[in-house]
Formats: sequence, structure tokens, C-alpha cells
Amino acid sequence: MIGRMFRRDTLRRRIALTIVAAMAASLTLNALFVQVAGTWARPPIERTGLLEQIAVTTRLIEAAPTALRAQLASAASNPMLEVAWGTDRSAFGLPTGGALVEPRKVPVLHKLLGDDRDMEVFNPADWPDNSAQAHYVALVRLVDGSWLTFTPPERSWGLDTGTRIAVIIALGLIATLLVAWVATRQLASPLQRFAGAARRFGGDLSAPPIAIEGPHEIRQVIIAFNTMQAQIQHFIGERTHMLASISHDLRAPLTRMRLRSEFMEDLDHQRKMIRDIEEMQSMINAALAFFREDTHLEQSTAFDLSELLQTIIDDFRDQGINIDFTGPAHWVYDGRPLGIKRVVVNLLENAVKYGLHPGAALKFDDDWVCIEVSDEGPGIPEEALQRVFDPFFRLESSRNRDTGGVGLGLSAARAIVREQGGELSLSNRSGGGLLARVELPRNR
Repeated sequence: MIGRMFRRDTLRRRIALTIVAAMAASLTLNALFVQVAGTWARPPIERTGLLEQIAVTTRLIEAAPTALRAQLASAASNPMLEVAWGTDRSAFGLPTGGALVEPRKVPVLHKLLGDDRDMEVFNPADWPDNSAQAHYVALVRLVDGSWLTFTPPERSWGLDTGTRIAVIIALGLIATLLVAWVATRQLASPLQRFAGAARRFGGDLSAPPIAIEGPHEIRQVIIAFNTMQAQIQHFIGERTHMLASISHDLRAPLTRMRLRSEFMEDLDHQRKMIRDIEEMQSMINAALAFFREDTHLEQSTAFDLSELLQTIIDDFRDQGINIDFTGPAHWVYDGRPLGIKRVVVNLLENAVKYGLHPGAALKFDDDWVCIEVSDEGPGIPEEALQRVFDPFFRLESSRNRDTGGVGLGLSAARAIVREQGGELSLSNRSGGGLLARVELPRNR
């Protein structure tokens, strides 16, 4: 199972690789820091393991003739320890304040050199700040008064413990953040493209399928979404084709019925039949328009919502219908202006038709923009507040299309609002009348 997980590009595999990469990057950065900074966390020289080598080298050089000591010191040098001999201590350029090492307290020195040697050691912190020679150095005085120095090659920045720990933690965090940033971008990019394509499909039902990319789990989600999208497009296409066929097939008998009604002698029955035929035709046209608009959604654009509402109200006022408006003079919103206009016009027409003193208001808070349409009419029975959004449901019992319509206005209005991520709701006002509330998500 583990082998399959790592052979296939999955989220688990990417998360595991991210953790491993972060650890490797952290270790690499710290290793580079150690390489560049040198030995910055070494113990005192008496605990470095070099004293035995220093003692042996000292005995060998001390036993040699004075003329050969410089040559022997050079020969004894190696990559881990540089040896130099000199007759004068000042020739080595050492700082003052080195730490004295008593051979009798160090078994190796006591055994090989005895107790009559002067040894002084210098740690990197003993050197002046930013000195290029800040090394560990051991200085040994020979019996004849000459001197030997032993210097490890590593350079130290002389960082204290707190600073060293802070540098290690900082490098680890930097490495982790860099790896996490790259990894999350690789994961987020296909998700962002998927989200954008899903939003595009919400506004354009004919949108192309989403490119399949990313880890296995994301690819499976995209495949499922593309399948769903294709099924929806097929269903809508079939529905539209079916409704168009039904409309075509119904119009022919309706036309024949209309022609036959012209030859009816009973004028009262003739008027009733013509009225029923026209109502059926109106219902067919309204249903077709309702379903066609579902497949051709308006593109979003920035517009002045307040100005749009005031323009609608002015159109009503031109017809002699006075509608009160409260709200800001201007409010820019990113949405579908024609759809919102259709919703508001539908709500205002209902308020004018069934109520008194219609009014409109534009309100907003941190999350929502709200359009309210109110009236002082009889309201709607509580049990019917949700049913009025059902297609073809009408409270008007007379079935008169001039007063009751065909029952698709509120259904279409709610569909338009929901397409923009909002909600349309109705409620009875406490003082009488109906309040229609359109809530739209506020632009960020």
C-alpha cells in the first residue's frame, strides 16, 4: 500500500515529500552555515582530543636540534592541526589573556610532558571582535625557552550560545517556510483553477470542462465535476429541446382552436374560449422564457446599484405611480444589472398591484447588500410564504392572467438572486403589508 501511495501522485505523497524536503532543506542550510561560519560550537581545547597530538609533537620537536625544529614543525602540520615553532613568543601575534593549562591536571600532558611545561590556550572569544585570526591556539614553552603553537584550521565567528541557537531556529524556520510556500503553491494552483472554473460554470452553463491536473485526489474531484457538468449540460439541452418541441406542438392546436372560436355563435362562450387560449399561450411563452434564461446567464459587471433602483422608481413615477426610496445616492456593486432590474421590477409590480404605498430601500452591512421592497397591502398567509416561489403557484383564485399572472415571476426572481449567491425572502410586516428582501453578497 505504501509503495502504491508513493508511486502515484497523491496528497499524502506530496505532504510526506514536503515534510522530508523541509527537513532536508533545514539541515542543508544549517550545514552551509556551519561550513561558512566555521567551528562555532566547539568545547575548550583541552576537550577537543588534540592535546595528545600536541604532547607527542612537542616531545619530538623538543628532542630535535634547534636548526631542524622549524622544518619538523612544518612537517608535523596536517589539515587538522597547524604547527609552528619560534624562538620568541611575540612572533606569533597572539592576544593577551590566554588560559593556562596545568599539565598535572591533564593526564595525557602529565604523562608525556611532565609538570615543567608552560601551556597556554586561546579560544576564539579571546581574540578581538571580527578578527580574521580568531582560532583555537595552544602555546607550549619548550625547555630551552623557545615556543610551539598548535592551531586548528577552522575559523570561528565567536557566536555565543543564545545567538547560535537563534540562528539554527531561524534557518530551520526559513527552510520550512520556503518549502511549504512552494508546496502549497503547487497544491493551491490546481484548486484555484478548479474553483475559478466552477464559478465560471455557475455563470456560463456552456463553459468547457476543467483541465485535469494536480494530485490524484484533486484530479478525481475534477473528473467528477466534469462528469456532473456534462450531465447538467446534456439535461438542460434535452429540456430546452423538449420544451421547444412542446411549444411548437401546442401552438398549432391552439391556433386551430382560436380559428374555430371565431365561428362560434355564442359570443359569451367565444370570449371565454379566447381568454383561455390566450392564457395558455401566455403560460407557454412564459415557461419557455423562464427556462431559456436559465441557460443564458448575464455576465457580471460593476454598476451603480443605487442609481439603477432610482431609475426603476422614476419609470414607475412616469406612469403616475409614486414609490418612496431610501438609501445612498450612489453604491457601486459588481453583479448582473439586468437580472437585478428584473427582480426589483417584479417585486415593485406586485407591491403596486396587491398593496398600497409601495416603497424601496437599499441597505448594507459588512457582508451583505440588501434591497427591500415593501407595501401596506393584505400580505400573504404564513403557510403560503414559501409556496409562492413554486412555479405556476398563484394566490389569485380567479385565474385571471391580468391580475394573477402565470405564477412564474417570483420563481424567476428567486432563481436570478440565487445565481448571484444571494437570497430572496418574503415576510409579513408587523403593521400590515408584505416585505420582500433581496440579499446579495457584498463585494470585497
